Amino acid sequence: MLVVMSHSASPGDVAGVVATIRDMGYEAREIPGKQRVAIGLIGNDGKVDSGRLEALPGVLQVIHVTQPYKQVSREWRPEPTIVQLANGTRIGGPEVVLMAGPCSVESAAQILDIAPALRAAGATVLRGGAFKPRTSPYSFQGLGVEGLELLARARAETGLAIVTEAMESAMVEVVAEYADIIQIGARNMQNYPLLRRAGRTGKPVLIKRGMAATINELLLSAEYVLAEGNDQVILCERGIRGYDEHTRNVLDIAAVPVIHSLSHLPIVVDPSHGTGVRAKVAPMALAAIAAGADGLLIEVHPDPDHALSDGAQSLWPAQFEQLVAQARGVARAVGRPLMAGLTATQQS
Repeated sequence: MLVVMSHSASPGDVAGVVATIRDMGYEAREIPGKQRVAIGLIGNDGKVDSGRLEALPGVLQVIHVTQPYKQVSREWRPEPTIVQLANGTRIGGPEVVLMAGPCSVESAAQILDIAPALRAAGATVLRGGAFKPRTSPYSFQGLGVEGLELLARARAETGLAIVTEAMESAMVEVVAEYADIIQIGARNMQNYPLLRRAGRTGKPVLIKRGMAATINELLLSAEYVLAEGNDQVILCERGIRGYDEHTRNVLDIAAVPVIHSLSHLPIVVDPSHGTGVRAKVAPMALAAIAAGADGLLIEVHPDPDHALSDGAQSLWPAQFEQLVAQARGVARAVGRPLMAGLTATQQS
């Protein structure tokens, strides 16, 4: 990190910056120039609060030489992180993983009927919300703990791993008791106490990109989990807010190769929320695989026309089967096979 001083900075201003850097626990090195002085901060461990330096007298600019995140960076770990689940699913390896299921768990019949169909089509992870953050307080909010229990039943019957959302810190331990992956939703991407609490469980954590979040902000959110000693983190691109009304969000496919270049963490793509339109889900899912996504997060419902949430973007089971067949071809074209479905042993 470089602290660039203004033309008018006095020797006292420079000394004040040096003293502050040392007070923060780092080494300060003055770099005199013809027009101004810069001060190098040596030993940056990614935890420097630049705001403390920016407010000092005489400071013109603080330049980050390295990324503000540390442990999620490829500089920290060059090799990709692979998140391993109990049923054999490996997220971040050579294979593309399929995660699928309804937006929310609505009933025993719904989730227990759809889970075997998803497994048969090739999915190895079942998605489903027991707790649902909705824009309107009058919309269906999920079944709560009953939904978690139904997801556990579906796992017992199919062998599918479970990814489901934790909405508040107080419920993290409850969700962790049932889930194989704790999801942090887009609206909670910057809920830092929730991220820390999820990190402390030791369970894999899937973090969805916020609706107006930059890639750096997503990576910094992941840093909160890794800072708790948990490197089992999966990032998720699910679209950012735009201004065109033809899709629900703008799915940022370019985020996939960008994140792969910056971070060792795996990234999956959710084209269901990314588009909000059933007919657009498959094309964007295939584009995500072509861009290098480590997995897909797809909404599939046994009867989308009567879904209690996000029916317009949910695929019918037959459409999901068709998508899987197409995805297999695209994955093969980019040298990455789809992960094979669960074996009889993994299903038991």
